[in-house]
Amino acid sequence: MSNYNNYLQEAVSAARIAGQYQKSRLASSLSIEMKGDKNLVTEVDKESERLIVEHLLSSFPDHDIIAEEGDYLQRGSSCRWIIDPVDGTTNYAHGYPWFCTSIGLELEGELVAGVIYNPVYDELFTATKGGGAYLNGSKLSVSASNHLNNSLLGTGFPYDCATDPANNFANFIAFQKGARGIRRAGAAALDLAYVAAGRLDGFWELKLKAWDVAAGVLLVREAGGVVTTFDGSAYDIFNDKIVASNGQIHNEMVEMLASAASGPAGSNQ
Repeated sequence: MSNYNNYLQEAVSAARIAGQYQKSRLASSLSIEMKGDKNLVTEVDKESERLIVEHLLSSFPDHDIIAEEGDYLQRGSSCRWIIDPVDGTTNYAHGYPWFCTSIGLELEGELVAGVIYNPVYDELFTATKGGGAYLNGSKLSVSASNHLNNSLLGTGFPYDCATDPANNFANFIAFQKGARGIRRAGAAALDLAYVAAGRLDGFWELKLKAWDVAAGVLLVREAGGVVTTFDGSAYDIFNDKIVASNGQIHNEMVEMLASAASGPAGSNQ
């Protein structure tokens, strides 16, 4: 049992509380607000975040919080929770049952605990630094796929892909030709959890936020995978380009991204 298990257990409790609420409201009439042309938020996002933050601060009142929907007082704590109350809000708002809660914890700037919970499937992904990654208590490890052409990848597209040339289209076309298949399911945190579980061999995306990736990055690393930026350099959760893989196909993925960037539609990276 890792030194971070007490943090993890409270994060698990918070994620389950939020997930139960999300299931109760799924396919109900929702109040939807727009944060951009296509980027929406519902009252379920806001209430889920309130439930999570309230639970965590009741146990750790001195900790800092970064979350998608609200601004919280930063106390300068060495412990900082990074929360996406509903990753996959567009799916949720349409009644499409593919979404999750993602909760990560940084200790002195280092990821030490992470929880991703899919309430529809009741799949709880957890990880602690040095303690491994788990799905409902069973240890996870990344896949053994060692070639891009027999790999299944995940990705997504930014909300502004219709107006910003940095839209991931050229990358998608390149990987669609080079890999066995690509899935674009609409929840980056679950994509990362699936890399950790060996269900996806790799994942790449751009313009994600820290709360989209914090828990998932730790899961992938603790399951034996690799996470870098697009050029293969060291990654931190505030970088806007991420590549996560089983490690075996990582160089091929980085090379494919470089090739797509230098191609005729290279600005689409």
